[in-house]
Parts: sequence; structure tokens; C-alpha cells
Amino acid sequence: MYGFRIVDKLQKIDEDIKRDQLKYHQKRVMISKEFTFDAAHHLHAYEGKCKNLHGHTYKVIFGISGYLDERGLMMDFADLKEIWKQEIEIFLDHRYLNETLPPMNTTAENMVVWIYEKMQKSLQTEERQQQYLGARVEFVRLFETPTSYAEARREWMELE
Repeated sequence: MYGFRIVDKLQKIDEDIKRDQLKYHQKRVMISKEFTFDAAHHLHAYEGKCKNLHGHTYKVIFGISGYLDERGLMMDFADLKEIWKQEIEIFLDHRYLNETLPPMNTTAENMVVWIYEKMQKSLQTEERQQQYLGARVEFVRLFETPTSYAEARREWMELE
């Protein structure tokens, strides 16, 4: 049916494709990337198992939207990873969240808003707004377990 085929000729920039063809459209698009971190916490004013110190392997999923640059990229996934690693994960991974986050009950609902705000603030710097055209956080989803998550969305965050 479908056999493996080696391409006859690898495209070359400025010969087979022109630079002004790299950007296909002017539409807003969203990229998404997920990360995991391990952390310990406990809940205050809560009667149940979570009042005791315990840990989770959390998963965070970001949806970031913006406009394409001249190469046809909204944002390099590696750049998103760098922001996460340098500006957000340092407060979360292998930490006691009750100590490293601002004063709050460390529920997934509180944490997802904090993560949203940190990423949005990181994207709003003058340098990043020039580099990533119109970049903004569309959503952040924080999984506390494989089947339970809290979410913050731009439309909800901007209502306040």
C-alpha cells in the first residue's frame, strides 16, 4: 500500500521556498505544552486525608496564543519550556508548597490561578511582547492526580 519513500530533493530556503512564504497566515494560533513536577503540601481548614502532609506528581498544561513571526512560528516550544523552568517551576518542583507559594491554602484551585498569573506576567514583559506577537495565556490546567484537575482560563481571569 504505502511504501517508505526517500524524498527526491530536500527543499532549500530561497531556492524552493521563499522567505515570504514561510508565514502562511495572519491568524491567532495556540500552542500547548505540558510539564510535570513533584511537590508536597497539606491543606488547612480541611477535614480529610489532605490535611496531612502528602505529595503529588502534578501535571501542568499551558495553552499560549499569539501571532506568527516571519518564520511561521508563534513561539518555540523550547522557549516556553525555558520560561517554565526558570520562572515558575523553581517554586514548585520538589518543594513544600505551603512554604514556597504566597500565603494560600495550596489547593489545585488556588495554585492554578497563581501559575496562570506567573506565566501571563512572564509573557507580558516588553521583550517577550516584541518577540512573541500578542502572546497571552489562554488556559492553564493543573492536574493533581491523573483524573483530577483545576483550570484557569483567560476569559475568566479577565472578568475580575
